[in-house]
Amino acid sequence: MSSVPAGVVARRSFQPSFHFLIAFVMALYVFGGFTLAAVQRYLMDDPRVRPFTVHLHGVTFITWMTLLVVQAWLVNVKNVALHKSLGTFGIAAGTGVIFTGGLITIVGMGHANPAAPFFYDLMYLSLLAVGGFAVLFTLAMRHIRDPENHRRLILFATIPLLPPGINRTYQVLGQLDYLPVLATYATMAVIAAAIVVQDWRAHGGKLTFASKIGALVVFGQELLHFPITRSHAFADVASFVQSLARYP
Repeated sequence: MSSVPAGVVARRSFQPSFHFLIAFVMALYVFGGFTLAAVQRYLMDDPRVRPFTVHLHGVTFITWMTLLVVQAWLVNVKNVALHKSLGTFGIAAGTGVIFTGGLITIVGMGHANPAAPFFYDLMYLSLLAVGGFAVLFTLAMRHIRDPENHRRLILFATIPLLPPGINRTYQVLGQLDYLPVLATYATMAVIAAAIVVQDWRAHGGKLTFASKIGALVVFGQELLHFPITRSHAFADVASFVQSLARYP
């Protein structure tokens, strides 16, 4: 009687979990969007040289997105021990995203022209990416011993980081010469809504803390985008952020 190796059985029976699929979709937008943009710049022979801060942020962002998928996969295949052993590295990667995200916002927007189209939209997306991720990532670390909340908070924390990848995906594929704010927000909303619905169904019509606070951050950002970015108060905030780049 022949026997099948356990590893082969595991590979054949692998069924991606919901959380793995969400992490994979988010990574697909990020890696796909930046790859498409890089190819487009190459084909157009774009002579611009990106500063060191851009590359530093790129490395930390790629590290975070890769780790997001790897960690979701490890939980999916029940390798919890290795998942936990990568926890400290995950905290370092998340902290790096916050630091370099703030740095790239100051440097990237510091010398931009406030009169340029979508300046305030980009500023808002940049600030909320750092702020939203920082809040939800911190909460995820506080719930590290509560898997139900921890994993959903990690997914929600990543959603505010997605606009650069989503924007580039739609801009390149659709050959758009403008920032697709509404399409980007619609994509983020679908991802957030999927997490909420799955949570609601998994818990018999109830939502975990993670889904409540995560939805509040994501949908709150979207609902407040246009009122805030068109206000005089936000213009003052943008001016202050720009002044940081000129600080002697």
